[in-house]
Amino acid sequence: MIRSRRVMTAMLLLAMPFSAVAMGQDEEPQEDHVQAFFDKLETEYHGFYEVRSGYRLQNDPQEKDMSIMEARYQFDLFSMRDWGDVKIKGDVYGDGVEEKGVFDLREANIFARPTDTVDVKLGRQVLTWGTGDLIFINDLFPKDWQSFFIGRDVEYLKAPSDAAKISLFMDWANLDIAYTPEFDSDRFISGERISYWNPALGGPAGKDNTLSTERRREFFEEDELALRLYRNIKSYELAVYGYWGYWKSPGGFNQTMSAAVFPELYVYGASLRGNVGKGIGNVELGYYDSADDRDGDDARINNSEMRYLIGYTQEIGRDFNAGVQYYVEQMLDYNDYEDNQPGGMPKRDEFRHLTTLRLTKLLMNQNLNLSLFTYYSPSDEDVYLRPIANYKASDNLSVEVGANIFCGDEPYTFFGQFEDNTNAYLAVRYSF
Repeated sequence: MIRSRRVMTAMLLLAMPFSAVAMGQDEEPQEDHVQAFFDKLETEYHGFYEVRSGYRLQNDPQEKDMSIMEARYQFDLFSMRDWGDVKIKGDVYGDGVEEKGVFDLREANIFARPTDTVDVKLGRQVLTWGTGDLIFINDLFPKDWQSFFIGRDVEYLKAPSDAAKISLFMDWANLDIAYTPEFDSDRFISGERISYWNPALGGPAGKDNTLSTERRREFFEEDELALRLYRNIKSYELAVYGYWGYWKSPGGFNQTMSAAVFPELYVYGASLRGNVGKGIGNVELGYYDSADDRDGDDARINNSEMRYLIGYTQEIGRDFNAGVQYYVEQMLDYNDYEDNQPGGMPKRDEFRHLTTLRLTKLLMNQNLNLSLFTYYSPSDEDVYLRPIANYKASDNLSVEVGANIFCGDEPYTFFGQFEDNTNAYLAVRYSF
């Protein structure tokens, strides 16, 4: 158990190579014994050391003022063998907010190509597909929204899956099959680090009243299957998707409203992406079949939905890119939802509209990356802004400042509930 920021910082400095701590001093380069060890094993060894600190800019009585305080070491091992590839990637960090040490195994898998038309990857891996930019319709693999909102690197938005992935390459199309024998939920907002609106309480909740859930742990019974069938048609990629599993974040409550649950969910969708004018356009849609509430009359369970997305990205100047998206969630069986909603509980709109804007500008010989990603919902009347400035001081050293800014007129809308979690952060990373 790590009890102070001083201990975490000391841990990081002791672990870092001398060249990272004494940067700029005229010291003789020292042999990297760790790298030499992995070279003998014919294994690539990469990673980084990082210190990241952030604080809330609003008073949140549900959480600590400190939003993030971490000293992190990530290792990334890759070994290519005659029979296949082995990859192991993990993070070790001291968490000053929760006052503990953490090991997060992000990847541990074996990749093989038994034939020219079949790829197989077994083990812990990060899976992704779909066309959205930080909007996910047919990507039903786990996300870590807590990491995203407290200011960790965007890499950590994608949580790992314990899965088997098989890719089949055929003349007329390609097929990806991802099977997860035990349900992998999102690392969802539960109040541990981010306060949120709890409908069962009818108000905000945080670290002193975290969300209780009924987990799905039955191996080979409460499992997940995801498919993607895709092919290129000239300069366009067409894909269709299927998913059979459960709502990734809690999608309802049990009968006593004492714990959140993960109801059954089947998703069927399609996407198209390709050249449009001087940029890249994409469209995507998905039908969310909430199998435990197909009639839409159970107030405890999410209704079925249709989800739609259209996007466009283009370079609008030298080293200056812009991307826009328009996203809609349509609740099905809305009249049944309204008729069965308990009195006094806030009601969702039938249609939730969401727009996004991404601006990215490179400066100083592309060593300075300025970016802004915004979510704005005209239906919910709430906003989420992610401004980031990342400066690459050398091939190894980078410094980043950023913020997560939430605004909303109501405390129960998706982004409005997080208004008191608005934060700013600073990170220093040494990569090797």
